[in-house]
Amino acid sequence: MNWRSLVRHETILALLVVVTLVLLAQRSDRFLTLDNLLNQGRLMAEVGMIALAMTFVIVTGGIDLSVGSIVGMVSIVLGVFWHDVGLALPVAIVLALLVGTLGGTVNGLIITYFKVPPLIATLATLALYRGLAEGISQARSVRGYPDWFFVFGQGQILDVPVQIWIMVVGAIVAACILGLTVFGRTTYAIGSNEIAARFSGLAVDRTKILIYSASGLCAAVAAVVFVSRVTTTRSDMGTGWELDAITAVVLGGTSIFGGRGTIVGTALGLILMQALKNGLLLAGYKGDSTIVVIGAALILTVLLSNLSHRGRET
Repeated sequence: MNWRSLVRHETILALLVVVTLVLLAQRSDRFLTLDNLLNQGRLMAEVGMIALAMTFVIVTGGIDLSVGSIVGMVSIVLGVFWHDVGLALPVAIVLALLVGTLGGTVNGLIITYFKVPPLIATLATLALYRGLAEGISQARSVRGYPDWFFVFGQGQILDVPVQIWIMVVGAIVAACILGLTVFGRTTYAIGSNEIAARFSGLAVDRTKILIYSASGLCAAVAAVVFVSRVTTTRSDMGTGWELDAITAVVLGGTSIFGGRGTIVGTALGLILMQALKNGLLLAGYKGDSTIVVIGAALILTVLLSNLSHRGRET
């Protein structure tokens, strides 16, 4: 792994984030207030948890389009286990997390053992998991959770929302695994050249299954936090989150072709995306304008990354 190249990209992205924050602060007095920043951190934490695992997936050269549907499916089974089956809520939470992890494991097995391209495999399970969520829920929602459950989505520790703490801890753990462990080096090796990784004796299939299982688990954690925040369950929860997570990861400099990327870059990409959404909204721009600006920022970041990478190769 070329650390110098990663630092260069992150430096460019960090400068872009600072410039964006300054420009957006000039458009609205509310943008840089502490309350607004904490609220935006609360809103981006759920997609951020998914983006952490998505970084590993994309570094291997894969993609996971099913995470949004896993959020919907886990939300529904959490409500069903607790409200309809009558399990204690802590037990229902654990089982819901296992369901999300199982969903990710199924993706990994389809991709590794049946050699289905990740795009096709997770596109199919995107429809499968969303269909299961809608079929199980029958358009009904579950409410009336006990007060302690709302700590995950509405509580605070040291005046900082709980989900931000969860995301920060998750980011530190993910960054250490990706940057400092054999598992992380195997992840980069798979993305750089999977055939060479196999000939080198690396556990390619096992690594990919673990990564997709972790992707399902992170989506499940995000689902539990989201249900806690909005106090209800619906089958359409998490719709479109896969695109937000992929956008944050790619903005952060992770190569869509694999072999390159960091958790720090993903965090910066996530901050940039959320800042643009919130800042443009506060400045009075409509939703369409926000999408255009985020798309332009994505293209600009990818171009700068590619130019920087090409310059070091020559």
